[in-house]
Amino acid sequence: MKFITVALMLSLLLSPFQAQAQRIKDLASVQGVRSNQLVGYGLVVGLPGTGETSPFTEQSFRTMLSNFGISLDSSVKPKIKNVAAVAVHATLPAFSKPGQNIDVTVSSVGEASSLNGGTLLQTFLRGLDGEIYAVAQGSLVVSGFGAEGNDGSRIVSNTPTVGRIANGAVVERAVPSGLMQNDYLTLNLNTPDFSTAQALADVINMRLGGDPSKGTAIAMPMDAASVRVSAPRDQAQRVSFLATIENFEFQPAAAPARVVINSRTGTIVIGEDVKLLPAAITHGGLTVTISENAQVDQPNALANGNTVITPQSIVDVQLDDSRMFLFDPGVSLDELVRAVNEIGAAPGDLMAILEALRQAGALQGELVII
Repeated sequence: MKFITVALMLSLLLSPFQAQAQRIKDLASVQGVRSNQLVGYGLVVGLPGTGETSPFTEQSFRTMLSNFGISLDSSVKPKIKNVAAVAVHATLPAFSKPGQNIDVTVSSVGEASSLNGGTLLQTFLRGLDGEIYAVAQGSLVVSGFGAEGNDGSRIVSNTPTVGRIANGAVVERAVPSGLMQNDYLTLNLNTPDFSTAQALADVINMRLGGDPSKGTAIAMPMDAASVRVSAPRDQAQRVSFLATIENFEFQPAAAPARVVINSRTGTIVIGEDVKLLPAAITHGGLTVTISENAQVDQPNALANGNTVITPQSIVDVQLDDSRMFLFDPGVSLDELVRAVNEIGAAPGDLMAILEALRQAGALQGELVII
C-alpha cells in the first residue's frame, strides 16, 4: 500500500501531456456577476427536549411572544428545552429575482444538543448593507444524531447541531448587477497569468475582427487577471454578446513549474515543467530496536540468599541499504520518482528528498507544502 501514491504519481508523469483548448467561460468570470452571502438569527422550535435555556434564547423567545401580543412577567422563567437559538446563512446567486427560492443552512449558536426534528421560524436574512434580501422558514433536515446515557456517556454521529432546508428561503429583493454599468466588460481569470490573459484577448480580437495594431482592439489585457472587452450598451445585445464570446475556445498558458505536497495525506503532485539540476542523492534509514529480557538469578539451596531479577537490554541497530542516484542536467522529476520507486521508498521519503533538493537549489520549480 505504501507504493500506491508514488506509483500513481509516476503513471501520471509518464503519460503524455495533451494540451487542449478550453472555453472562456471555464477559465474566467465576468466582473460584477457574483453571488452574495446572507446571514440571520432565528429560533428553531419543536425540538424533543434537545434545546437550551441560555439567556439569549430566553430573550429571543420573549421577543417572539411579544410580537404576537403575548407578554410574560419578568419573574416567569419559561421552560424552553424545545427551543434553540440558531444562525441561518445562505448564498444568494447572481441574478436571483424576488419570489425565487434558495437553500439555507441552520446552525446552533447555544447549548442545544441537537436540531433534529426542529422547525425554523420566520428569519430575516440580511446582506452586508444590513438590508433584508430573503426570508427563511421551514423544517430542518439533520443528518447527524446524538444519544446520551444517565451515567454521562454519549455518542454523536456527524453533526446534529447543523441542518439544511432545501428551498427554505424566499428571495425578497434583487441585488443590482454590475453587468450594465460601463461601455465594456471585464473578464477576470480564475488563475491569473499574463500569457493566458494575452491569449484570451487575442482570440476575442481574432474572432470579432479587432486589431490592436490599428487601434481597433475589442479586447485588451489589463493585467495578469483581467481582460477588458468592449460590449454593446443595449441590455439584450450585451447578453447575446456574452453568450457568444464565452464559448470561444483558446489555449491557456502552461501552468508554472510547481510541486505540491500535502504532508497530512502523503499526496504529491508534480507539474510537467519541473526539472532537476545536476545532483547526487542518497537516502537511507536507521532502525533501532530495543527489547527487554529479564534474567532470574537463583541462589544455591544451602546459601542464605535471595532470588534476584536482573534486567538485560538488547539493542539492535540496523542500517537500511541506501543507494545513490546521479542525475544529468535537465532531468525531469519522473526519472527521480522512477528511481525512488524502484528501491521501494514510501511517499514520505520522496517528500524528504524533494525538500532537500529545494534547499540544495537543484529543484527548478516552486515547492508548495500544504
